Amino acid sequence: MSLTPGQLTALRNLARKQAGEDVNWINIADARALTELGFAERNRGGWEITPAGLAAAKSQSESDEPEPPPNNVDPIRRL
Repeated sequence: MSLTPGQLTALRNLARKQAGEDVNWINIADARALTELGFAERNRGGWEITPAGLAAAKSQSESDEPEPPPNNVDPIRRL
């Protein structure tokens, strides 16, 4: 499964929100996309993460290795 950077941020924010932490804004378009995937739901209290969303957030954080750049792009290295 591949989430956009915005969806991943929203998913992580929802996980932090459920853990009782203060979170920044959650982008509505990203939250709606997560809802379509079954990772979030909307109720009177706002957006909440589902058990499937928690599992996805955990698996995303465990595989947080950066993706390699496309073949036609040279990465910029900091010295």
